[in-house]
Amino acid sequence: MRQRWPEKLWIVRHGQSAGNVARDAAHEAGHSIIDINIRDVDVPLSQLGERQAKALGRWFASLPEEEKPEVVLSSPYVRARQTARFICEAGGVTGEARPPIVDERLREREFGIFDRLTTRGTQEKYPDIVEHRALLGKFYHRAPGGESWADVIQRLRGALDTISLHHADRRVLIVCHQVVVLCMRYILEEMDEAQILAIDKEADVINCGVCEYDFQPDDEALCVPRLLRYNFSAPLIEEVAPVTAEPDQITGVR
Repeated sequence: MRQRWPEKLWIVRHGQSAGNVARDAAHEAGHSIIDINIRDVDVPLSQLGERQAKALGRWFASLPEEEKPEVVLSSPYVRARQTARFICEAGGVTGEARPPIVDERLREREFGIFDRLTTRGTQEKYPDIVEHRALLGKFYHRAPGGESWADVIQRLRGALDTISLHHADRRVLIVCHQVVVLCMRYILEEMDEAQILAIDKEADVINCGVCEYDFQPDDEALCVPRLLRYNFSAPLIEEVAPVTAEPDQITGVR
């Protein structure tokens, strides 16, 4: 029996957020704490992030109707929901598509006690934990109150099962976060720790970058994911919306 998958799957990171801007400013100034006084879940897009999301929406809108996303799933974080909304408002989905469906399993990795701290801040406040993280590696290390990459992967496996159950043979767009994009690749392409960390080291996931899969039968007549493009930034370049990316550091407010 053929495995059940969407016809096509796009995984998109949200546009640049106000948290990205605040974190960059904190690092440049050598501060220990990122100057943003709202929950990570409530951090909105920056003005540039809005431009990026609208540009990506126009790119999706330029596709033929029979190739546009039919289903949109979003992280519950404000910056992801805004990105999904801008894509839909630009006509980037089919006319029959429902409003974006929020799935909390697509949320950002939780940073626990490291949230709102810069790299300098974590080293000053929690040197023993930072040392343990360096030994264990970020794939398995879980800051107190936070999640490891392995924790994120565990919840994403459930999300993908739901997508396969409810949206098989449809075109699905997921709007999420940097680590979520990478962990989705880990699952879909059946990678190991070393492989996904090598991809992470090679390049940051850009804001509003597109990761795209289709699903083709293999020699055993099973439907398997095929990566068509990754970190695709052409929509932003064509719309003159600057490409931005944030390195995967141990701080929050991504």
